[in-house]
Amino acid sequence: MGFFDFLLWMLWIYLVVICIWIFVWIFIDIFRDHTLNGWAKALWIIFLVVLPFLGAIIYLIARGGSMAQRQARDAQAAAQANADYIRSVAGTPTSSPAGEIERAQGRLSSGAITQSEFDALKTKALAG
Repeated sequence: MGFFDFLLWMLWIYLVVICIWIFVWIFIDIFRDHTLNGWAKALWIIFLVVLPFLGAIIYLIARGGSMAQRQARDAQAAAQANADYIRSVAGTPTSSPAGEIERAQGRLSSGAITQSEFDALKTKALAG
């Protein structure tokens, strides 16, 4: 086996891996798409199994644009969920002394703390 035979085998292996990746990505997109009903999903799957390359090309032409939109929407939703989770875990940042005194005043008004605890919180907030 010569060097060019080796390169040809590498090319074929690369093409097979790419084809498998495309088929897997199309199958994932078919099952994630909420606009397709069950029969349409079944027909696409049958079409991809019977005529895989033709089915993949037709799917990418017919539904490729919406495939990208669904992927972008899912990525945006995941980023938003991640940001919401980080905000919920991080809590409220340390605010100005006036904000801390205002929160302490609210707790005093609700009866959660006593006047002496309010005075201690106020002194602590003004001290920095």
